[in-house]
Amino acid sequence: MWRARTWWSLAGVAIVAWALFPALWIVSLSFKSPDEIGLATRFLPRQATWNNYRAVFATSLFTAALRNSIAVALFATLLAVSVASVAAYAVARLDFPGRRVLLVVALGIAMFPQASLISPLFDLWRGAGLYDTWPGLVIPYLTFALPLAIWTMSAFFRQIPWELEQAAQIDGATAFQAFRKVIVPLAAPGVFTTAILTFFFCWNDFLFAIALTSTDRSRTVPAALAFFTGASQYQSPVTAIAAASVVVTIPVVVLVLLFQRRIVAGLTAGAVKG
Repeated sequence: MWRARTWWSLAGVAIVAWALFPALWIVSLSFKSPDEIGLATRFLPRQATWNNYRAVFATSLFTAALRNSIAVALFATLLAVSVASVAAYAVARLDFPGRRVLLVVALGIAMFPQASLISPLFDLWRGAGLYDTWPGLVIPYLTFALPLAIWTMSAFFRQIPWELEQAAQIDGATAFQAFRKVIVPLAAPGVFTTAILTFFFCWNDFLFAIALTSTDRSRTVPAALAFFTGASQYQSPVTAIAAASVVVTIPVVVLVLLFQRRIVAGLTAGAVKG
């Protein structure tokens, strides 16, 4: 028994080390000077420096992109959660024709390849005046975030006893008040899970951000990293890109650490019956 536990522990450590190595390598690169990139490969920098982080925050390209990423991700998340909560409640609680078909269609939309929409969206957005704007990114994000949000949150609403809502309405609450004050608080793990996953999708998106923007006015960080350059044409921008990658990863790590219990509860809800 102890041998099996030892082997499982060693396997777990190996998997964690394998998963963390790329992230640790990026962190190490962010503290190296550009001159070290062309030398023999070393994991740790010869002399750690904060110059890459200073250079990143000194450029308007990164600061503007960081502002755009925060705004676009927050707007898309708030809209997705607000709309999906109402739609998921209707799917879970109301009996209307085509309810199951609606869920299947929503899931099919979420699985639709994004690359096939870039060319039509580019032409459509240019004609509608949405190209290189925040709404021009928020709308495509909602297209793919809403179906998964509706699918996820409807599963949570189904698990809440119908009697709780009926009791609230007997006490004088309207249908919307029962939904807002009873159903949504009870489905908080699902709401948090949906919000965080939507935020991650918007924060990490590269395809829409690179294709539907052209200036610093609305370009987000993943797309802005592709435009990083060194101090000269002979200097590699790898260390600056690594520093920017570390900076934009910090909010994701903080969110996961703060809400890890709710995320786990949301992802595992309904997995066990009884």
